[in-house]
Amino acid sequence: QVQLVESGGGVVQAGGSLRLSCAASGRTFSRYAMGWLRQAPGKERGFVAAISWPGRNTYFADSVKGRLAISRDNNKNTLYLQMNSLKPEDTAVYYCAAVRGDSDLVYSDPSTYNYWGQGTQVTVSS
Repeated sequence: QVQLVESGGGVVQAGGSLRLSCAASGRTFSRYAMGWLRQAPGKERGFVAAISWPGRNTYFADSVKGRLAISRDNNKNTLYLQMNSLKPEDTAVYYCAAVRGDSDLVYSDPSTYNYWGQGTQVTVSS
């Protein structure tokens, strides 16, 4: 079992930045591939970014490439999402998620993940 708790959400103006964190507890964090996903009102939960368990591989949705960065600190059991040049369309609840990773893979399908945090709201005003 892995417990995930997100933080760092808030209200920011378009063009601004936020840094989300996801603190993990329970089983060995370093053996889990991680992802950030988001859900806007009236929309399905969608993929944002992913990172492999060693942290060597990352993958981003086309809509956020060049603006967001994902990283992890396995010594601190923490996942990060640095969000720059934010747009109103980035407004959503952001979730971190985990799946046991036995190789240096990343996962973009939300159904792949079997542990989820409670989410943190990000609101970007125009």
